[in-house]
Formats: sequence, C-alpha cells, structure tokens
Amino acid sequence: MKNLIGSYPRVRIEGGGRAVVSQAGGVLLVETVRKAGLDTAISAALSPWRKARAVHDPGKILMDVALAVALGGDCLADVGTLRAEPAVFGPVASDPTVSRLIDTLAAAGPKALAAIRSARAEVRKRVWKLAGASSPDSTGQVTVDLDGVLVLAHSDKQDATATWKKTFGHHPLMGFVDHGCGGTGEPVAALLRPGNAGSNTAADHITATQLALAQLPKQYRRGCRTLIRTDSAGGTHEFTAWLAQRGRWLSYPVGMTITDTIHQAVGRVPATAWTPAVEPDGEIRHGAWVAELDGGTLKGWPTGMRLIVRKERPHPGAQLRFTDADGLRLTAFATNTTEIPVAALELRHRQRARAEDRIRAARATGLRNLPLHKTAQNRIWLEIVQIALELLAWMPMLALTGETRRWEPRRLRLRLFSAAAQIITTGRRRHLRFARHWPWTDVITNAIARLEVLPNPG
Repeated sequence: MKNLIGSYPRVRIEGGGRAVVSQAGGVLLVETVRKAGLDTAISAALSPWRKARAVHDPGKILMDVALAVALGGDCLADVGTLRAEPAVFGPVASDPTVSRLIDTLAAAGPKALAAIRSARAEVRKRVWKLAGASSPDSTGQVTVDLDGVLVLAHSDKQDATATWKKTFGHHPLMGFVDHGCGGTGEPVAALLRPGNAGSNTAADHITATQLALAQLPKQYRRGCRTLIRTDSAGGTHEFTAWLAQRGRWLSYPVGMTITDTIHQAVGRVPATAWTPAVEPDGEIRHGAWVAELDGGTLKGWPTGMRLIVRKERPHPGAQLRFTDADGLRLTAFATNTTEIPVAALELRHRQRARAEDRIRAARATGLRNLPLHKTAQNRIWLEIVQIALELLAWMPMLALTGETRRWEPRRLRLRLFSAAAQIITTGRRRHLRFARHWPWTDVITNAIARLEVLPNPG
C-alpha cells in the first residue's frame, strides 16, 4: 500500500479532452437573454452600425462581451472564453472585430448610447412583467438609489484625474433599482465623470436621475410611486427642488449634512419627542432614536420637506465627530413623504445602504477599472457593464428562489456558472449533462426548467 504524499490526491494531466463544456453554467445567462429578448432588441438597436456583408451582427458582438463580463471578464479580450465554447454561445467574433465595433460605437457617441439604452428599457419592461410578484415594482413603487463610485486608473486615461480620496481615476455616478430584501438590484444609470467630479454636484444628480427614469416603465417616470434615494451628496437645494417640481412629483429621501443650525435644533428637541428606531422585522433598534425637526430649520428649502434626525450610540471603536452630541452619532435626511411615521421613514432611508452592495457587485463585474483609453470608449464599456449586471439580476429574479436569489455575482460564478458539463448530441439536439456530484446541479437544472416555461418574446 502506497502512502499519499501531501493532502491531495495526485492527478495526471493530459490534453485533448472532448465533449466537455467549461463554464457550462453560463447557459443560465444565455437562456435569460433568449427569454428576455435582449439579443434581438440590442441587435435591432445596433442595426444602423452593421456593415454590408458583415459576418457578425453588432448586437451579438456586444451581447457576447456583456456575457463575458457577467462570467467574470474585465476586458474585451475575455470574450475568448465564449469563443472556445461555440456549442453554447454560438459563433463569436475575433478580438479585432470586437475592438472595431467598440471604436465605431464610440465614434457615434450619443446616438449609439441612446440606441443601447432604448433597447435596455424595452427589455426591462418585459422582464418585470415576466417576473410578476418577484419584480421590483410588485408593491406598486420603484426605488432608485444613486451613488458615486471611484474607479482607479493605473495609466494615463482620458479624463482620469485626482479624486477626492487622493487616488487617481474616474468618478462615475450610478443608479440602481432596489429589489428589496428578497433580491439584489439592477443598474439603470451610469454617468461617466472625471475623477475630480464633485460628490454633491446637483447637475450630475439630475442627469443621472433622468437616465434612470428613462429606463423605467412609462408609469414610473413621474409621480410619487418612484422613490429616489441618495446619501448626503444629493442633499442640495437644486436637486431636491428638481425632484419635487410641479409635474414631476417624485418621492425622495436624501441625506443631509449636519450643519450648525441642525446641531442646535437637535439640542432643543425634548426627550419625549424622540422615537425608538426600528429594524426591518419590526423590532426596536436598541441605542437609536429618531425625531422630526421643526420647519424653521428648513427655511429656503422646497415646500413640504421634512427633516428627520437619528441619534445612535456609535459602534465599538468608532470615533465621534464634531457634529455628534452627548456621545451619540447624529445623522439626518430630508424627505417629502407624508403620513408615514418617522421611524418607518428612517428605516426606509437606512436601507439605502443596499446600494453599497450593488457597487460591490459592479466592481466585481467589469467596474474594477475602465479598460479602454478614451472616454467615449469607456462610456460604451459602462453600457456593457450595465447589461452584464442586468443579466446577473434578471436571471435570479426569473429563475432562482429563496436564498439563492440574493447571491451576488462572485457566488453565482463560483457555484453555478463555473460548473462544467458533458455535451451530448442526440436526435439532432444538443444536451448539457451536468455532474451529478456537483452540490448545485439541482439549482442549475431547476433554474433552467423555470426559464424554459416562460413565454418566448414576440
């Protein structure tokens, strides 16, 4: 009997394997594209940029890059992972062809961006309808979170500048539709900005909100059923006035900076006016209280605005700030929502922290860096990243249930997309046979079954 050397069995390596598909779990994304009709919508939108007698369709090329990014790629050349598996992903264009298309779309500028965004909005409406009770508008309200992202640059790219964190790169402003505690979220806006762009620039927040509203179904593009949430970067006179403008009437909670006026007003709030903060399950949040300040602190702000302050014991190890009072951390936000208790409003605004999860997912899905040199090219890249993130949100929304629907991109790749399978052709049809011993084979097959029963587009 031979003794094992080391902790793992020794496996001899040979090349030349056949009938095996790597990244076979990516078929979940392919089926999502098919059922959503995203491939045909993008293809139709980009038809003006298809050259006569071209072998590869521009829409298919763009979708292939988005699929590669969703599977973990971070540059155009990573589309080669799909090219290696034509049985699952079909014919894939060469790297030079992909680069030429990006250059062509970048040269078209706003026209190409508008075409891609229009196709995404059209497909989003269909996906939400297919999702039914799992869609983000199932409660009759849509929540959009705006937040900035710092994207570092390690080379001299166009518009890469020093950032407010003393790094170097870009400062895009992103918008995400929140899927609630039972899901993740999907991108609806990405505004590429130089690294030195201000965090609280009202014009940029207005532009990002306009992009986000254009992505929503028509009934959510105005009115109080659409909620716009931001941190203190959105707490400006211009932005809040724009949100509440007559004819727009959007709901909002925006973070507010603790000024001397607010700090003094907090000191005048009687002890009986403070209400315990609550958790999502309805339990009291110990060590945290909320109160609404009087209207005198909002002089000069839009009519109907409410200012709510929370005081909370800092977490162990957290340092107090000058704006804190009596050893309690102070935060504030403003909203135009009425007839809801202040504790519920504070909980709703605190749940904006889920936007940080969406940003973490975006960094893991092509936004760790901007791989191209020119700003126009990187704007196209941002659209590709958004399509990839939408697929990673729509697939769980349509095909997964329970805890699996909340899996973030890294976990989806590790457990589902990375699964290999044997490809078999029988009866003129191709079948993928996943390994029986893989722990998440049942999740994959059940998800495929749910996608297959959905109606085809058109």
